[in-house]
Amino acid sequence: MSLHRPDALSGRAAIAGIGATEFSKDSGRSELKLAVEAVHTALDDAGLSPADVDGLVTFTMDTTPEITLAQAAGIGELSFFSRVHYGGGAACATVQQAALAVATGVAEVVVCYRAFNERSGRRFGSGVQERQPSAEGAALGWNLPFGLLTPASWVAMAAQRYLHTYGLTPEAFGHVAVTGRRHAARNPAAYFHGKPITLDDHAASRWIVEPLRLLDCCQETDGGQALVVTTPERARDLRRPPALITAAAQGAGRAQEQMTSFYRDDLTGLPEMNVVARQLWRTSRLTPADIDVAILYDHFTPFVLLQLEEFGFCAPGEAADFVAADALPLNTHGGQLGEAYLHGMNGIAEAVRQLRGTSPNQTPDATHVLVTAGTGVPTSGLVLSRDGAGAPDGSSDSAPGGPPDGP
Repeated sequence: MSLHRPDALSGRAAIAGIGATEFSKDSGRSELKLAVEAVHTALDDAGLSPADVDGLVTFTMDTTPEITLAQAAGIGELSFFSRVHYGGGAACATVQQAALAVATGVAEVVVCYRAFNERSGRRFGSGVQERQPSAEGAALGWNLPFGLLTPASWVAMAAQRYLHTYGLTPEAFGHVAVTGRRHAARNPAAYFHGKPITLDDHAASRWIVEPLRLLDCCQETDGGQALVVTTPERARDLRRPPALITAAAQGAGRAQEQMTSFYRDDLTGLPEMNVVARQLWRTSRLTPADIDVAILYDHFTPFVLLQLEEFGFCAPGEAADFVAADALPLNTHGGQLGEAYLHGMNGIAEAVRQLRGTSPNQTPDATHVLVTAGTGVPTSGLVLSRDGAGAPDGSSDSAPGGPPDGP
């Protein structure tokens, strides 16, 4: 099958194993040890051993090099290793890289991993402390002198514009926070297990950067997560039902910057996610109506609303009502607001659980799950499907997330 075909990757790779450490605020061990624990757990979940692994994919931000992990985890020779840039935007792209390697025969068993002590060690939410001269640093230089130093402050600019444009109040964001914490409360693995919140709790939480309150911002987490990607044929002979990779995409929009794309014509959308949405709908031959569960990257609540709109689940300005109405199962693990902040990798694991039927907040007969990675940066997304599920007959190749030549 030619890889130039837009659907060439569909169904040619699968996630066969998932594994994570506990999610905490002080792991008490190195990031390398967290990575090894997560990888071993994922391999055991799949019924594989370290000797079966011949590929590794992680984030450019990860402090555990592939060869160091391979040595510490008992993995032998590697025929494929890769890293993806742009922080949380890399999450789904790690699976895309692994799927490409498996589909082309470059590797047979690829493990995607992410591990960090993000609470007890480097805290990304503290913002920019020091930048060495670089092209990326020059872009941030337009905003840092004016006090826009943290991710929350960067997102607040777009969030304020969104509220103004659609005549909304910050309560619009509260629905996302309440939904995530409701699901986390029923998830034993979640840091906020047993701790739901209300809209009143959201409104009473302290301001971080207006219009963002504390409960609009994801938590900080120590932990690790790993995913095992292999061929569907091999996955079907393993311990767990495979989650087929129906579609995978990356996207960067015009005038893209890292969290500070303030010079676009419109701040009320996420063009990078629209690029991903168009690819996923086109290559999967699915539409929003076919999605049973959405696992949307929730580092900050406003960008969950914008993602729903970019993917065509609702019209611009209507996502808050869409979430309030529980129109679609959303972040059923609790998200990064409620379960853990693992740069989105734990969201991919939740999608696999939904397709296996083992989620703590299970959606009956979940067949197709949408997963997204970090927003405000170049990003990525996946559609995962239950084995044996295909695109509906007569579905369109067009992309509800935007026209083929859109931004």
